[in-house]
Amino acid sequence: MDLQWDDLRIFLAVADAGSLSAAARRLKASQPTLSRRIAEMEYSLGEPLFVRRNQGITLTKTGARLLPAAQGMAQWATEATRALDAKNSPVSGRVRITAAPSFAFDLLAPMAEKLRREHPQITLEVLASTERLNLSRGEADIALRRYPSDDPDLITVDEVIVPIGAYASRDYVRRLPAKYDLRDLDWISWAGALEMVSPNPEFADRIPNFRPAFASDDYSVQVAACQAGVGAMILLKTSHRLKRPGELVELDLVLPTSLRAELAIICHKRMADLPKVRTVLDLLRQEFADLRKRQGAQKLRMATSIIPRKARK
Repeated sequence: MDLQWDDLRIFLAVADAGSLSAAARRLKASQPTLSRRIAEMEYSLGEPLFVRRNQGITLTKTGARLLPAAQGMAQWATEATRALDAKNSPVSGRVRITAAPSFAFDLLAPMAEKLRREHPQITLEVLASTERLNLSRGEADIALRRYPSDDPDLITVDEVIVPIGAYASRDYVRRLPAKYDLRDLDWISWAGALEMVSPNPEFADRIPNFRPAFASDDYSVQVAACQAGVGAMILLKTSHRLKRPGELVELDLVLPTSLRAELAIICHKRMADLPKVRTVLDLLRQEFADLRKRQGAQKLRMATSIIPRKARK
């Protein structure tokens, strides 16, 4: 049979995601539609491509044989798009960045204003998800990930450790005792399939019988609960958050050293030279440089504060 690219794209999405529901979210299609399309492919091939189980689906031997060829077609399709972009859209077009919800909320959304002001022809599309999208197949142009990549086709453009802090509303802080520690706070954290995402494991290690006061699988819902005074949560100490003192305040709390927000900018080698992507990469590098500068200034202030008064003269 002649396999159509649209069918193979669905096959790849299901194979990568491990379930029809996750693939449907990624492709922005309904689960019944994907199920029907896969069934039609299997009928035409005369063999099943997936084994359906309660916990998801896995490839059959036929599906495993088809996978490398489908991945190759995906790479060729991506290369064709990149070639057209490089020729026809030197400083305009869509740039897609995949990032965890916290990084998307606290870094990318504020950065979009600067990008819009300086390069209005570039549209930033942020894919805020914990799912790991495939850069080689063009599922995203840039990724913000916790660690550098060891894939030879990908490059780590820059790295930084984003400072973090514990935040709560002013009303909530007024209700706290004069002295408090991790165990005295009502924590807001992840729920559902994300319940093992940081900071949940760190809290579970340090707080006996840890149970969050509020939990959600949506980061923006967590922030809204924090602003409403439900409890405290771990947030990135980004410049835009620190410039809005009326909403949330940072708690005087020593956090576990394991709570480190390490962040790397990852890009495919061939994508890095596209003008529109390079423009966004340059802006991200500037954001990282600003974060490092603020960290350096903070360390200097802390070092100065512990020097005896006489020694400063």
